[in-house]
Amino acid sequence: MSGERGRLGRFTDAVLGGARAARDKARELRDEFRTSDEPERALVAPLLAGQDLRYVGLGPVRLSQTHQAGRQLADEVGAELADALDPKVLFGLLNIVNPVVWVDAVLAPVRLAAGVLLLPGKAGAIAAGVPELAAPEPSLPHQPAQREPIPLTEEQEAFRALFRLSLYRPLADQLAEIAYRRRYVFSGDLATLAGSLLLFLERYSGTPLAVTDTHLHLLRMGPRPDADRPDRRQPRVLWSVRRDRVARVDSERGASGLVQLTSTIVFDDGSWVRLTQPALRDDQSRFLTAIQDLPGQRPTP
Repeated sequence: MSGERGRLGRFTDAVLGGARAARDKARELRDEFRTSDEPERALVAPLLAGQDLRYVGLGPVRLSQTHQAGRQLADEVGAELADALDPKVLFGLLNIVNPVVWVDAVLAPVRLAAGVLLLPGKAGAIAAGVPELAAPEPSLPHQPAQREPIPLTEEQEAFRALFRLSLYRPLADQLAEIAYRRRYVFSGDLATLAGSLLLFLERYSGTPLAVTDTHLHLLRMGPRPDADRPDRRQPRVLWSVRRDRVARVDSERGASGLVQLTSTIVFDDGSWVRLTQPALRDDQSRFLTAIQDLPGQRPTP
């Protein structure tokens, strides 16, 4: 019996130790998200000269995976077909009549929203840090192997480099697949403001939002370093849109504690995208205060 009690005691100690470790980790996360945004504001403000910086997110925004509004194309075409769709089928499902014209249409809101001069040097600078594709990507089952890079215009090549799309597959095919895969969390048309934002979220991870008196921005900026390490972050503006192009922002909170704020941003071209921000209520409060003059639903206090 004493042996049984000894084993039970060790098991109890291990459980309690695990619970304490989990509690300590949760406290660390709460403290991290509860800290002031002053370090981030100091880094970002010089990038936005002439704008009143009202909010910088302490955590990255990401695409919500839970929004099922609108048609669910997988229900229409079947799960088997959705796994290996021929781009021609995708074009039909997404109401794309001319893929070449559609690629040009996708470029337009990226120019407008991101403020990116789509030249190879500029695109390469923004996309720096990720190695160039050295070999053709595997073809989909319905596609023949492509051994040579597909010829592109200078602007199309810059666009491809910016979003690290394959050299060996048509741009239209790759964009159609992105639009199809993310259809449940945005309005489904890449040639919109929401679509241009989705492209940047698809390409870059760990990107926070910033809000000024005139714009919404998506930033490229790494996490805050530990207190004993120097802060060498060099934030970069990836995407911007004027506030007057935002028709409304509908936000809702998750559970208590370390929660996430889910927001659906609707633009004046009718497009929308649903985003989540992991943050505690003080960071959420800063964001909601920064967008208080924009129409939309807000969570109850």
